[in-house]
Amino acid sequence: MPAGVSWPRYIRMLGASVLAMFAGAQVVHQYYLPDLIPESPPKPGELRTELHGYK
Repeated sequence: MPAGVSWPRYIRMLGASVLAMFAGAQVVHQYYLPDLIPESPPKPGELRTELHGYK
């Protein structure tokens, strides 16, 4: 028995926490609408990988 609770209760709590994390991620993605797949690839020299002020 992990954490002093029975296995069925532990599995229910684990499932509820995983579902809550998935629901939270879905809400954030719906709110901010991230651009995960760009419409077109960047042109040569357009993609910046260095930090500002550092080279």
